[in-house]
Amino acid sequence: MPCWYYEKKELRNTPSIQDGIDYDAECRYRKEGARFIIDTGTKMDLGYNTMATGVVYFHRFYMFHSFRSFPRYVTACCCLLLAGKVEETPKKCKDIIKTARSLLTDQKFATFGDDPKEEVMTLERILLQTIKFDLQVEHPYSYLLKYAKCLKGDKAKLQKMVQMAWTFVNDSLCTTLSLQWEPEVIAVALMYLAGKLSKFEVVDWMGRVGKHLRWWDMFVEDVTMDLLEDICHQVLDLYSQPQVAANAPDSPPLQPSIHSPTSKKERLPRPISPAQQQTLSPLPSAIPVKVTKSEPKSHHTSSNGEGSLDKMEIPVIGKQPDIPLPYQYPSYNHSALPPTYSTPIPTSLYSHQHQYLPHSQYGSSAPRPYYPGST
Repeated sequence: MPCWYYEKKELRNTPSIQDGIDYDAECRYRKEGARFIIDTGTKMDLGYNTMATGVVYFHRFYMFHSFRSFPRYVTACCCLLLAGKVEETPKKCKDIIKTARSLLTDQKFATFGDDPKEEVMTLERILLQTIKFDLQVEHPYSYLLKYAKCLKGDKAKLQKMVQMAWTFVNDSLCTTLSLQWEPEVIAVALMYLAGKLSKFEVVDWMGRVGKHLRWWDMFVEDVTMDLLEDICHQVLDLYSQPQVAANAPDSPPLQPSIHSPTSKKERLPRPISPAQQQTLSPLPSAIPVKVTKSEPKSHHTSSNGEGSLDKMEIPVIGKQPDIPLPYQYPSYNHSALPPTYSTPIPTSLYSHQHQYLPHSQYGSSAPRPYYPGST
C-alpha cells in the first residue's frame, strides 16, 4: 500500500504548483475545501471521523491532480460521499449536493456542471484510483483521548486541555499536517500546544519509567522539540492569516471541469509523467520504524533545547497588545479567531474506559512510529 507522508519540498511541488498556481493560493484552496467538507458534514449531522476522513481524501487527491483540472467543491462533495461509505455513515449523493447548494454561491455551484450528481459520481471513480483504494484512515482523536487518560493532574484542568487540543485537531485538518506526520505525532504535538496555552503542566503520568523524560516518550519515541514546534506553528499560523476579501479570485476553474461527463471527452485522470511521479512519490525514508524525521524549521527555538512556546505569554482576557508579536495567542476565545469546528468530546469515551482496537483490526497499512515495548 502507498505511503501518504511527504517532505515539505514535495508539498511545494504539487501538480497545482506545476500548473501555475502559487503555493499560498493552493494552501487557501485546501483550507477552504476542508472547511467546506466540515460545514457540509456538520449540516448533515455526520460524525467527526467521517468529516476528517473526507478531508484527508481531499488532501491526498490534490497531491496527484491540479486545482485547475478539478474544482475543489466538486472534489469535496465526492470525498465526503466516499468517506460516508467508508465510515459507515452513508449519505445519498443528491442530499450532499443539495446541502452543498445551500452553502455555495451560484458562481461556485456552477462548477458542478449541468448534471451535478453525475459529476460527483464520476469523480468518485477517479478519487478511488487516485488514492489507490487505500480507504482506511486513522485520525488523532482516538490517540488524544487515549493519551489523556494516562496523564495525572487536576481533572478540570485536564479536561480543559483535552478540549482545547481536540479543537486544534479539528483546525489542523485545514493544513497539510495529515500529509506530513502520523496521527500519533499530531496528537502529541497538539496536546503539548494545548497544555502550554491552558497552563496545564504534566508532572506525572501512569506507566512512567526512569528513561521517560517527557510524558509522550512512553507512546512515541524520538519526537524532538523542534518537531513539536513545527507542528504547533503550522496550526497557529491558521489564526494569524488575514481573512480573504470577498472579491478575492476564486479557485480555478470558474467553469465546469474539462473532464465533465457532459463533455465529449472521456473523464479520466490526467496522466502523470514518470518525472512527476518520481517527484511526488514519498521518499523511502518516510516510512519510519522510529520517528526520526527532522529538518530545519523556520521557527527558532531557544538554545537550552526547549521550544519557543515555553516562553509564550498569554495576554489577559480582553486585553490586546498594541503591537502583536509573532504567534502571540490572545485569550482562547473563538469569537476572535477564524471559524473553528469544535466537535464536543464524546463524554462516554472520556469518562469511561474505552477499548481501542489493535492497529491491525483497522485494516490500515499506514506506517506508525516505534512504540516502546513493541515487537
